[in-house]
Amino acid sequence: MIDLNKEIKYIKGVGPSRAEVLNSIDIFSLGDALTYFPRGYEDRGKVKSISELENGEDALISAFTVTRIAEIKVRSHLTLFKLTVRDETGSCQITWYNQKYLKNAIKLNTRYKFYGKVSKKGAKIDIQSPVFEEESISKATGRIVPIYPLTYKLTQNTLRNVIENALNSLDGQLEETLPEYLLKNYNLLSYNEAIRQIHFPISFEMFNKARTRLVFEELLSMQLALLSLKNKYEINKLGISFSKDVKMSKVIDDLPFKLTKAQLHVLEEIDNDMEKEKPMNRLLQGDVGSGKTVVALISVYKAVKSGYQAVIMAPTAILAMQHFETCKELLNKYGIKSEVLVSGLSKKKKEEVLKCLQNGDIDVLIATHAVLEENVVFKNLGLVITDEQHRFGVRQRSIVAEKGKNPDVLVMTATPIPRTLALILYGDLDISIIDELPPNRKKIETYTVTKAYSKRVDSFIAKNIEEGRQCYIVCPLVEENEEINAQSVLELFEEYKTKIFSNYRVEYLHGKMRPKEKDEIMERFKDGEIDILISTTVIEVGVNVPNANIMVIENAERFGLAQLHQLRGRVR
Repeated sequence: MIDLNKEIKYIKGVGPSRAEVLNSIDIFSLGDALTYFPRGYEDRGKVKSISELENGEDALISAFTVTRIAEIKVRSHLTLFKLTVRDETGSCQITWYNQKYLKNAIKLNTRYKFYGKVSKKGAKIDIQSPVFEEESISKATGRIVPIYPLTYKLTQNTLRNVIENALNSLDGQLEETLPEYLLKNYNLLSYNEAIRQIHFPISFEMFNKARTRLVFEELLSMQLALLSLKNKYEINKLGISFSKDVKMSKVIDDLPFKLTKAQLHVLEEIDNDMEKEKPMNRLLQGDVGSGKTVVALISVYKAVKSGYQAVIMAPTAILAMQHFETCKELLNKYGIKSEVLVSGLSKKKKEEVLKCLQNGDIDVLIATHAVLEENVVFKNLGLVITDEQHRFGVRQRSIVAEKGKNPDVLVMTATPIPRTLALILYGDLDISIIDELPPNRKKIETYTVTKAYSKRVDSFIAKNIEEGRQCYIVCPLVEENEEINAQSVLELFEEYKTKIFSNYRVEYLHGKMRPKEKDEIMERFKDGEIDILISTTVIEVGVNVPNANIMVIENAERFGLAQLHQLRGRVR
């Protein structure tokens, strides 16, 4: 029987010192090495003749060395090592940088394989910093080569050798994890073959088969675990049956606006859940501005009027304060007492809130992560609502839920998730979707432009500011970075503040700032004291600023679709 817990230092070619380096990338055992999958692959299997080489491509050649390596010192800390090689179709130059050891490593009149980037100018061909090995060896060339995430003091060749030795030590004896009928029905590779082919595929077809097998197993395992969790949750737990006499229609009828059909449908689902003995465990999905908060507060009304407390968790202090204001505006008239708990409260105020919460004098608590602390105790918690649930882990939601006796749970998200994927990711939750925007909500227009449009974009921003509006500028970086060609907050702030928009009030915001400082900036922006706010994605989940009607996203290709969708929702 193979021991997958066998320490990595006992694998051939490792030892204690190399094991420490491997430990730094979370490879501690044989099993860790097998499941440390490549981040990409290079096809180094097809040899090209020198005459076939094209500028800019990564290519493999097989050629004889016809000169010894020449050492050319360009300047301090930069030495070039050049070599001329030839095959049956022509010759080319090989160039390395600061690789002194090569002078003794490469022999004259010997055939090697070289794989690297081709630089071709007219008839002159140069291959830059290639990997190489003798013709008879096929470790780093002559096949599809895996590329792994690395750390300092660890090379691709070293890690490939370790993983290859780990695979060889198994001798195909990994225990199969899927039943035979699934392998046959879905035409899946065996576990042994999948693990070998994901690391060292003999073809890209086999790589795809290996990946399909491993992804299938991962999704199946996750889905089974979620279904098991859901079944356990449904079978073993009795929750709160909220009063049928407390009608949500009381609040709905008093609203100064009409709810959409989608909101009413979702409220009906939530109402039915809350009146059952089984605890509600529901995901509420809806676009930014679709009215999720109103739905949540109407649910809070039912919980409180049934004799229970409710908590709303928000990812930022400023969003918590926004919910607090909305809660007071909507629910105060029904005698519902709400309070806020965020990290910026004074010690005296916090102690007062905690005491009132435990005594039951607070009906609704709106809080940030501060609610997770042990000293936050509810008298009778019945409803837990999480806003922007992707900012909270499952464990964090559970900690809050455990402060009550099987309370109902409602988690909200504005991230668009296709229903099938949502069922996979949130198999432990029932799903409600608000797929309709209120009639007064204008459509957000989105455009993609190149840098050539910069002046027109700047003019458009200035025109809107002159009309009394505000603007967000979102950048992927906080500071300039030599390795990443992307706009940074601080760089753009300097340019806008001193040159392009020197007549306007420009400020910046990023995640490295202190929470209090960030909240102050957002408050000033909300109050109209800032015309242009240059920020990272910290505004992705933030305060509602109806006056901000423009957002420019720099280097949009560096953001995920969910992020872009969230950011888009910040403008009106």
